[in-house]
Amino acid sequence: MRELEELRRRFGGHEPGLMGARHRYAVLCPLVEKDDGLHLLFEVRAAGLRQGGEVCFPGGRAEPGESIIDCALRETAEELSIPSSEVSLLGTPDFICNQRGFLLHPVLGLVSPAGLESMRPSPAEVAEIFTVPFAFFQTTAPEVYAYELVPQGPEGFPYEELGIARDYPWSRGRVEVPVWRYEGHVIWGMTGRIVRELVK
Repeated sequence: MRELEELRRRFGGHEPGLMGARHRYAVLCPLVEKDDGLHLLFEVRAAGLRQGGEVCFPGGRAEPGESIIDCALRETAEELSIPSSEVSLLGTPDFICNQRGFLLHPVLGLVSPAGLESMRPSPAEVAEIFTVPFAFFQTTAPEVYAYELVPQGPEGFPYEELGIARDYPWSRGRVEVPVWRYEGHVIWGMTGRIVRELVK
């Protein structure tokens, strides 16, 4: 049957992802070794960008067919001029599923001294770079805020036809937002959530 063949062609060998996810993004969580121990390296987004001035990790949207690791390394090279050959990959922590319909994949990597030496932030994308001792996050609890995801039943939904009440309990959600302050910088949002996962 034609339908059966189409289903087999579509899903045979298909690597499952999150249903409905429109885009995938990846960030590199760059670790650097300093005299006082391990540090995480952060960027401040350039003012002209969306969410300009916010603290983030280097990263961006994955291109079609691009792996998460390749995306994180490519974006890091574009934003900071750190060659992928100077990043030792340590693993891929859990990803974030954002309510706007995209996945954010962190990639953990150690940047070599040569990689740091070659670092040249792109002025179009990066206003500033700074590092924070990993131990700071391990010993300093973040402030944690939370916001509710409150559903609103769709207009014209066929409650009666489905045999359910108009006050149907649509699923709600809750998102926690950890906030750290370090030497004039505020680390929060999805970046903060990734950091909290790293230091658990």
